[in-house]
Amino acid sequence: MPNIEQLNKLIGQFGKLPGVGAKTAQKMAYFMLAQPDSAVKEFADTLLKSRDLIRCCPHCQNLTDRPLCPICADPKRQKSAICVVEKPEDVEAMERTRTFTGTYHVLHGLISPVNGIGADQLRIRELLHRVAEEEIEEVILATSPNVEGQATALYLNKLIKPFGVRVTGLALGIPVGGTLEYADSLTLTRAMENRRTFE
Repeated sequence: MPNIEQLNKLIGQFGKLPGVGAKTAQKMAYFMLAQPDSAVKEFADTLLKSRDLIRCCPHCQNLTDRPLCPICADPKRQKSAICVVEKPEDVEAMERTRTFTGTYHVLHGLISPVNGIGADQLRIRELLHRVAEEEIEEVILATSPNVEGQATALYLNKLIKPFGVRVTGLALGIPVGGTLEYADSLTLTRAMENRRTFE
């Protein structure tokens, strides 16, 4: 680390970003310092404005800067099917496959007692409200195939089954311990097409 206090603080801030190591954080810091004031101001303004304008869609809990996210607002989407995912990045991954034409529901996390995350901290209440109030025929539990993802899927299956809705999960093909965000489109497409029904 350079012996400049403020520069070290800047590197430290970039180092807090997910997936950014010490070397990359240092490169980012030097890059930003080399930019003209206008570019740095635009970057900072965009970041602050994004924090102010981007919020959860009141219907599916995905991120949006509109009253409804584009998927919920699209009249061509199949409203009878909901694909439940852990985070907004998973919606992007599923959309890249171009195979699912329904809507989504973002939980914003997975049940993880080890990390102090319980069911009440996720957007499960909103999901159950949709299942109860809308004409839903199928809920696809597309959580990651890790311990937390499987535990969350089993918990949701138990809650949704009494509504008489078909509950399915992605077929095997995504590596155990992996995440949807990093799965390739072909693997996700096959996992979606060959989804299994929860018992």
